[in-house]
Amino acid sequence: MIDMMTFFIRIMLVAIVLVSVMNVMLMAVYERIREIGTLAAIGTQPRKLMAIFLSEGLLLGLAGALAGVALSYAVVAVLNVWPIVFSFGREQITLHPALAASEVLGVLVLAVLVSGLASLQPAWRAARMDPIQALRHV
Repeated sequence: MIDMMTFFIRIMLVAIVLVSVMNVMLMAVYERIREIGTLAAIGTQPRKLMAIFLSEGLLLGLAGALAGVALSYAVVAVLNVWPIVFSFGREQITLHPALAASEVLGVLVLAVLVSGLASLQPAWRAARMDPIQALRHV
């Protein structure tokens, strides 16, 4: 039962990352329509425009994942210095959290992959944009 709860929480976190990154990347494309039109008008190939937005999405995912890992290790360090102690029946239970490096690395890789997948659609939209219509955009 605990494994199913953990799996469900992981799926929800992946979905949140996916939606968040896609939203940020769509807004980045929308805010830069004139710049995309200018780049396309001077001859930038669509695959290079797509690569620009894909790399931005991957870097966004990497930065977020690294910040999350750093914050997680900080919280675990604080909880190991000041452990949480509570009573369970007649016993005192002390929580000593720990993070497995393999799980942290797996989450880091998964976050970067999900952010890359989430930035595919906005990158594709930027690459397929008509330069004339983009330059007319207000």
